[in-house]
Amino acid sequence: MTAADARKGTESELAKKRRARVIDRLLAAAHPDAHCELDYTNPLELAVATILSAQCTDVRVNLTTPALFAKYRSAEDYAEANPEEVEAIIRPTGFYRNKAKSIMGLGKALVEQHGGKLPEDMESLVKLPGIGRKTANVIRGNAFGVPGITVDTHMIRITNRLGLVDGKDPVKLEYQLQKLVEHREWTMFSHRIIFHGRRVCIARKPACGACTLAKHCPSYGEGPTDPAEAVKLLKGDNVDELIRLAGIEHAVSS
Repeated sequence: MTAADARKGTESELAKKRRARVIDRLLAAAHPDAHCELDYTNPLELAVATILSAQCTDVRVNLTTPALFAKYRSAEDYAEANPEEVEAIIRPTGFYRNKAKSIMGLGKALVEQHGGKLPEDMESLVKLPGIGRKTANVIRGNAFGVPGITVDTHMIRITNRLGLVDGKDPVKLEYQLQKLVEHREWTMFSHRIIFHGRRVCIARKPACGACTLAKHCPSYGEGPTDPAEAVKLLKGDNVDELIRLAGIEHAVSS
């Protein structure tokens, strides 16, 4: 089975699973440095940073959190914080009033229900202010080492383009992908997809002609297929390696 079978809707679940795992291996080669791009030193900082990352770039969050983390070091600090002071610090991340309410509410809930410590289990995490399944999977996968699939906008867009899932419901997509990707790979698969989405499979114009997944993607052609044009769309600091892995060095140099 190939990407063509996925395009025609004749791909079996077994073939889709095999294709998903080939895709994961190719992404591992293309993005060996894939990781959570939010800066943090402990689970609470990661939880707060992830809340702040809603409708905001990781770069902007990372510029904002040093001052926040220096002032508020524990759940108790957030629980007792002055709302206006928190809002002033996190204002650059957007929606700062709602975000301040969430992280202060998180602090209070942790103090009252969990002894000031962030719980590890999904059931407890999703009951906390500002934390849904996406944030919980980020926390569990990166702070606690528990594999989880993070379904963000990149994951929704790219796995749909790849024909691995169909739809935009984050919870449904998470469960669909769990069946396709090896359990131990869930967290890293998420990082790789996100890296791929930010560097190659751009939302408005994917670099199809410079993509290592081209042979396995039923959406190939949504972006420019000419290597020379596609290369111009690549982002990040490993563009040369992406070109090599796509096997288009000659086409680009000529």
